[in-house]
Amino acid sequence: MTDIVLRAVRSGDEDALWAMLEPVFRAGDTYTVDRDISRENALCFWRDGHEVFMAEAAGSPAPLGSYYLCPNQKGGGRHVCNCGFVTAVAARGKGVARRMLEHALETAVQRGYRAMQFNFVVSTNTRAIAIWETYGFEVVGRLPDAFNHPTAGIVDALVMYKTLVEN
Repeated sequence: MTDIVLRAVRSGDEDALWAMLEPVFRAGDTYTVDRDISRENALCFWRDGHEVFMAEAAGSPAPLGSYYLCPNQKGGGRHVCNCGFVTAVAARGKGVARRMLEHALETAVQRGYRAMQFNFVVSTNTRAIAIWETYGFEVVGRLPDAFNHPTAGIVDALVMYKTLVEN
């Protein structure tokens, strides 16, 4: 995909966010949210306590994806950030997740984070795992049988980590 513009989510983006979140959450194969989550609760899950960004094609307001950035923990763990990503169904396989990750990595460093951690990457989410590994994330933990996938059954979840700023 050509130019992908990222901007902060703003008031009025709720319908676009829900249009991207709903199919992902209903599929139930990547996020640990109830598959029947309401629109209101899904938007709260995505936005509350998070800095949220929207990806769009340059010159077009059509949403391509969204991600959030937040501290992974409080207190002594807040120097490590966490993110969640969702790509619009029509934009999958077009480099949107990669561009959002690049933006997230840049933004995390600007915000003073020293590392990024994904706490629960479903092991069957091979496309995401491949992207994260391409950008230097390592699997630092495996949670055996931690996720009940709707078609694959009980599968592992991975903890993935990348240092952003060396000590």
